Amino acid sequence: MEEEFTPIIAALVAAVLVLGAEFLHLIRIRRVAKLVFGPDERAAVWTRAVPLLKSVAIGGLTWGLFTLLFIDPKRHSSDDDVVLEPDEYRHVLMVLDVSPSMRLVDAGPTKTQSRMQRARDVMESFFKRVPLQLYRLSVVAVYNGAKPVVVDTRDVEVIRNVLGDLPMHYAFESGKTKLFDGLREATEVAKHWVPGSTTLVVISDGDTVPAQGMPKMPAAIDNVLIVGVGDPLAGKFIDGRQSRQDVSTLRQMATRLGGTFHNGNERHLSSVLVSSLSSIEGKSVFEKLTRREYALLACACGATFMAFLPLLLHFFGTRWRPGRPTRGRRLQPGTPSGGLGRRPWVDALRALFTGGGRPSRGNG
Repeated sequence: MEEEFTPIIAALVAAVLVLGAEFLHLIRIRRVAKLVFGPDERAAVWTRAVPLLKSVAIGGLTWGLFTLLFIDPKRHSSDDDVVLEPDEYRHVLMVLDVSPSMRLVDAGPTKTQSRMQRARDVMESFFKRVPLQLYRLSVVAVYNGAKPVVVDTRDVEVIRNVLGDLPMHYAFESGKTKLFDGLREATEVAKHWVPGSTTLVVISDGDTVPAQGMPKMPAAIDNVLIVGVGDPLAGKFIDGRQSRQDVSTLRQMATRLGGTFHNGNERHLSSVLVSSLSSIEGKSVFEKLTRREYALLACACGATFMAFLPLLLHFFGTRWRPGRPTRGRRLQPGTPSGGLGRRPWVDALRALFTGGGRPSRGNG
C-alpha cells in the first residue's frame, strides 16, 4: 500500500508547491507588466492556463519518477527464455486423479498401458506443442480428498515426475474418488490469478463422479479440458467392482464446466484443440499498459512540456514587440526598415536588391 500512495502524495505536494510559486510569480510580475507586455499590460490569453498546466506537468513528472522508484524494474533477457512479468504468465492447472483405479492396465492403443501412463503420454504431447516458456504449471492430486502437489512451477520435469508412477494415492485415506474436491481445491489455487489466464485440465477415468456439488469456477479459468483415460468398453475389476472410463459422465462434466471433453485412451489431443487451448487473445495497446508504462508516459509528457514552455512563452506569450511597429503602421520616410520591420531579414533583402545595400527612401 505504501508503494501505491507515496507517488500520489509526492505528486500532490509538488503540484501544490508549483501553484504557490506561480501565484507569487504573478504578484511580482505585475510591477513590471508595462515593460513585459506593453502599454495594455496584458499577456496572451492562453498564458492564463500556464500555472495550472505547469502544476499538472510537474505533478505528473513527480508521480512518474516516484512510481519508477518503487516498482520492480522490468527484466530483459538475451537468451531464448522469455522473461515476463508475474501477471503476464499463463497457467496450466491440472486436476489429476491418483486413485488406485488409475493404475489399472487397460489404456493406450494396445491396451498395455496403465491409465496413469496414458495420462502422462497425452499431457506430454500437449507440452511439446505449446510455448512452455509462457506458462506456469500446477498440479492438484485428487482421490478421497484433494491436495495441491505443485503450484506455479516452470520446471516441466517436476510435472513429468508427478505424472509418472509416483504412488500418490498413499497420501490419502482409502475410499471413493471425490473428483469435485479436486475442482474445489483448484478454485482455491487459481482464485488470485489474473482473470482469463488459466487452462484447467482434469485427467480421470471418471470411475466415481457425483451428480451434484460441482463448484463454481473463478474468473481466472479461461479454458476447461476434461481428459478421459482407460478403456470405455471393457473394464477391470478393482475393490469388488468393475472400473472403466465413464465417457458419458465426463462429457456431461465438461459441458457443465463449459469446456471440452477428449477421450485420450487411444488418441492424443488434436492440433486444433491444442491451438484453441493455448491461444492468447490479442490485447489492445492500452490493455497492455502497466503502471510502469503509465509512469514513463507521465515522465515524458511532463518533461517535454516543461522543456518547450519557455520557448512558447518567449515567442507567443505576448504580442508586444519592443522596437517594432505594430501591424498596419507604415515606415516613416528616412527611417531604416531594418530596425522597425516585423521581419528584418525581408527588409534587408529588399534593400540589397533595390538600393545598393541601403534602404530605400520615400519621395522628396
